[in-house]
Amino acid sequence: MVKYIFFFLIVTISYGQQASLLDVTKITATVYPDADSKLVKGDVDVDFKVLRPTDAVYLDAIAMTPDKEHSDSLISVVFTDDKIWFYGDFEPGFSYQVSFNYTAAPKKTIYFTKDQIWTQGQGKYTSHWLPSIDDMNDKIEFDVSYVTQNKDTKVIANGLLAKRVSKDSIIARMKEVNPEISVSVVKQLMNERQQARWSYDMNKPMSSYLVAFAMGDFDKKELTSASGVPIELYYRPNDSAKVAPTYRYTKDIFDFLETKIGVPYPWQNYKQVPVRDFLYAGMENTGCTIFSEAFLVDEIGFVDKNYVNVNAHELAHQWFGNLVTETEGTHHWLHEGFATFYALQAERAIFGDDYYYWKLYQSAEKLMAISNKGKGQSLLNPKASSLTFYEKGAWALHILNETIGEEAFDRAIKNYLTKHSFGNVTTADFVNEIKAASTIDISSWEKNWLQQTAFQSNAVYESLLKSSFITALLDIMKLRGVAISEKKNQLNRVLTFPNDFMGQEAIIQLQNEPWDQVVSLYQKGMASNNLLVRQTIALQLDKIPDDFKAEFETLLQDESYATKEAAFIQLVTNFPADTSLYLDTIKNVQGFQDKNVRQLYLAYALATRTYGASTKEEIQKELIDYTSNNHSFEIREIAFGYINQLGLWNKQTAHHLVNASTHHYWRFRNGARDLLEAQMNDSSFRKMIRTAYPKLSVAEKEYLSRIGFNISE
Repeated sequence: MVKYIFFFLIVTISYGQQASLLDVTKITATVYPDADSKLVKGDVDVDFKVLRPTDAVYLDAIAMTPDKEHSDSLISVVFTDDKIWFYGDFEPGFSYQVSFNYTAAPKKTIYFTKDQIWTQGQGKYTSHWLPSIDDMNDKIEFDVSYVTQNKDTKVIANGLLAKRVSKDSIIARMKEVNPEISVSVVKQLMNERQQARWSYDMNKPMSSYLVAFAMGDFDKKELTSASGVPIELYYRPNDSAKVAPTYRYTKDIFDFLETKIGVPYPWQNYKQVPVRDFLYAGMENTGCTIFSEAFLVDEIGFVDKNYVNVNAHELAHQWFGNLVTETEGTHHWLHEGFATFYALQAERAIFGDDYYYWKLYQSAEKLMAISNKGKGQSLLNPKASSLTFYEKGAWALHILNETIGEEAFDRAIKNYLTKHSFGNVTTADFVNEIKAASTIDISSWEKNWLQQTAFQSNAVYESLLKSSFITALLDIMKLRGVAISEKKNQLNRVLTFPNDFMGQEAIIQLQNEPWDQVVSLYQKGMASNNLLVRQTIALQLDKIPDDFKAEFETLLQDESYATKEAAFIQLVTNFPADTSLYLDTIKNVQGFQDKNVRQLYLAYALATRTYGASTKEEIQKELIDYTSNNHSFEIREIAFGYINQLGLWNKQTAHHLVNASTHHYWRFRNGARDLLEAQMNDSSFRKMIRTAYPKLSVAEKEYLSRIGFNISE
């Protein structure tokens, strides 16, 4: 009866109460992720200090169970649905250590994707695979070892790799210590499937949501920053040709941010690893950014879709978010607004002022559109949109930088980070440092940019006009309503050695104009050899006149996958008799990571009756394979679209669609579910599902059951 009452008291302790009772100083753990069972086992040592009189403290641990009874007589360990409780006669000011082991069956946070395992703990989710604290105000030193089941598997995680010990070396060591040891005893001492242990050491504390790892078959390229920080850039072995363009400017970004921010990079090293089917563009885990492999590009892909901005954004987070961390969601802009602002600064250093102001202009257009609809949000609204936290936050800092001057701004940033290093911050903490670094009154900035929901369009417009490029661009944009005869000379000047963005604007203004009046401008745009200007022509010229056909066909040779795709579609639409010729032109082009050009080729090759009759079966087989979970969701999404358009549903593609409906990435999953629901109206499709049913996984069968599919109908 006493224990029951005591347990009831434990579960009523809130986060706020817990923070005043407990300071977890270190978590040392060994984790054993199992891809087959999708379970995680772990051994954990927790060091903590008790701050006030209490007899109970906890770690967050979602749906975990103990592997064996805890034997410490001084501290009892109790597992509940979402916590692991420690209770005993704790005294304030004393430090304690407790050890336990666990098994977790995570529903989120850790993802088993074909030949990879990776985590995404943003928010309060690390506790699904590792007992920790779902409160970013408790900074903890994590030293975690990861055990692999395949000797070729690499582990990339927070911190410095202290050591890697293979199964063979462990066995050899056992034999060395005891030559008589038997194989059966070795198997008892070691998990038979354990191949290697990767032990990572962190020497500074961090919030639990930033603990992360990725397991898979990776190679790496190593760099060193100007300040001597080791930088490791990971990639799949078969993506080696994409390393240089994908990670282009990484060292430049690192060196720029470290110099601009004025505070040394705070962690032991920096790693970046691309993974399949990632949930976001990237995640700034401490010293170890994990990002979507969709950003892996070759030299051609770099033009349209590169990793530079995401690279800079996630690196900036190592200071803003990781070194200093918000106390709560009200101050989330201190993470995302700052990372967005400093990523823009890095891009400015790389690509120039025109590019910087162009991105600010694009951002302002989106924010003004939302604000004009009465849907603007305050930066201090914890439920604000990403657009507010990221883009409006960056604009707030841009305006503040202009208001107090760059020198004072940089000094305030340095003081802010230094004063609050490895701690938690509020907006007031930042504002106080701004006020300390400058005598300029910022009260109107606080009101207009922190508190107001409306976007400050007048201030933004005045700031943008400080750029001669933006002034010139806006002058050209004012011509949109002017007759082509009156603006032709101005557009002609713009298309003479065109700036990327002004050249695109000039081409946009040619749409729907009489061909005889604009043909010379289109020709000038094509002759400029500016990839973005030519791409705009490919995207917008729906009707291609016969006398422009030969010139338009040259777009298929441009070093841009987006241009190749758009130009191909326009050409086969306008000149269907030449489809076979155009198919041969793009036949060996893969495109971006999602194979956009290759899949375009496959779909049109199948749809074109006179093309490749002898290879139709192979072509169809390849396209169908792209719907399977052997490929990333970006590839599968395109493939399902073509399969549906071509009516290539069979037992195999139907199974793949059911599988996609259980995927962990919600956007892809929901799209697959909508398509599946539509197909279920077809009795022949339901028959395909029934035929495939015996080979479906438990999760796939459960989903079909949830949507009312009856195998016996």
